[in-house]
Amino acid sequence: MHVIEIFALVAGAVLITALCRRQGWPAPLVLVAAGLVASFVPGVPRFEVDPELILDFVLPPLLFSAALATSYQDFRRSLNSITRLGVGLVLVSALAVAVAAWLLAPALPFAAALVLGAVVAPPDAVAAAAVGRRLGLPRRVMTLLTGESLINDATSLTLYKVALAGVATGVWSFSEGLQVFAVAVVAGVGVGLVLGWLLHQLRLRLDDPVVASAIGVLTPFAAYWGAEAIGGSGVLAVVAAGLLLASTSPRAGYATRLYQEPVWSTVDLLLEAFTFALIGIQLKWLIADVNASDQGLGQAALLAVVVLAVAMLVRPAYVLATAGMDRVRMRGSHRTADDALTRRESLVVSWAGMRGVVTLAAAAAIPTTLAGEAFPQRATLQLVAYAVAIGTLLLQGLTLPGVIRRLDVGSGSERRQDAIQEAQVRVATAEAAQQVIARRRPEIAAQLGDERADRVISTVVAALNARGRAAAELLDPDRAVEGASRWPGRRAQALRREVIAAQREVLVERRDSGELDEAVMQRVLRELDLEEGRMSASWVTRL
Repeated sequence: MHVIEIFALVAGAVLITALCRRQGWPAPLVLVAAGLVASFVPGVPRFEVDPELILDFVLPPLLFSAALATSYQDFRRSLNSITRLGVGLVLVSALAVAVAAWLLAPALPFAAALVLGAVVAPPDAVAAAAVGRRLGLPRRVMTLLTGESLINDATSLTLYKVALAGVATGVWSFSEGLQVFAVAVVAGVGVGLVLGWLLHQLRLRLDDPVVASAIGVLTPFAAYWGAEAIGGSGVLAVVAAGLLLASTSPRAGYATRLYQEPVWSTVDLLLEAFTFALIGIQLKWLIADVNASDQGLGQAALLAVVVLAVAMLVRPAYVLATAGMDRVRMRGSHRTADDALTRRESLVVSWAGMRGVVTLAAAAAIPTTLAGEAFPQRATLQLVAYAVAIGTLLLQGLTLPGVIRRLDVGSGSERRQDAIQEAQVRVATAEAAQQVIARRRPEIAAQLGDERADRVISTVVAALNARGRAAAELLDPDRAVEGASRWPGRRAQALRREVIAAQREVLVERRDSGELDEAVMQRVLRELDLEEGRMSASWVTRL
């Protein structure tokens, strides 16, 4: 595929995504439909992409971005529920789909059917999370959906590798698969934690947010490829590194945090738009390949309907049947009884099973040949996987908002608790500020004199009571102390930075102790980051 063709595909996908965001349309479905329509335009070539390219270059940054946006505190609290769905449900769904496909198409080897099961097993939380945020789902539901999507990708792709090995050798061994899975987990998590720690240490010492952001963009690829090279799970390595960096992010420089969010939002948009558009534009030729195969389009259509039904029915059955496991407290979990899902919340989770980028990427990555032989019924398996992804987006994605409203699942009490926590932490940060000012006043007075020291402190106190641009202007060295020298203004700015550092430390300590929710901490932390950013901008523009 020529680079110009790739550019045209990406550019068109971004334009369509922009229109969808403006109109509130489901971008994945519109992109697939637009790609399918575009494939019939005369002169549009067949887009062929190296199967490994999707898994190696699309999946790692998407997973890393999702992990960075996930609260480690909430993830740990809901670890048993996340494991229940991210591991247990994936295995059950994959086996159910594999058995159904194998029985319906006896000529299909069971290992190849298991490849299909692994491909369609993991739901994608992107669409569900977007709907949930808009409709105010409780945080424990959002954490479960997001955490599940991080863990289930590792489970499904590890099972995918085991199944591919079975296709290559003609033998599928449960004990061997279990061993591969154990090695993948240990090695993958280990690589991710080591790399995440190293990057955190680098961020603490690197006073350049642009370079830090560039290194951050390279991190998921290093984690993924490094873990894969030693037999570990690249997905788990990426997730582990992302969760560690998300947890330690408040201790890094404010500029790195402010740069990070828009960078990853842009990467997500580009990669997701490209993937869905690519699948849409490939459908025409994929259908033609299936129609020309020995199986024919009729069998593929029947298989797609059956697999879609199995994938959609297994999830609610499993979620509701295992809901009681939420009351089990795993070692290291800080959950309380209040964190268990209600029956209505479980129903919402059971219907939030839309497949997405991972299913499409894994399906596209099914090799053309394996061990020198053509992969059995590759085109049929790909078409079925695409049908499941599109079908769940249509049937579940479009109806999920109605299900949430019908069940009346909301987060009113959670918002009230957040308001209480925010009020408490603002009092605590104000006290921390007063302690810093009281501790530094004698030193400032000794250097500047009592009168000028009082001016510095009054400027900082005024900035504490101000917000946004007003605070930055108060702390600008040229304007902070009218009629005085620049030195008191500089001293006020330095003191305010020290106050902000103390306030950040209060936020982190309260979060780590469980007194403050991550979402509340991030809201207050962003205010401090923006204030420090405005102070720096005000100072730089006058140099």
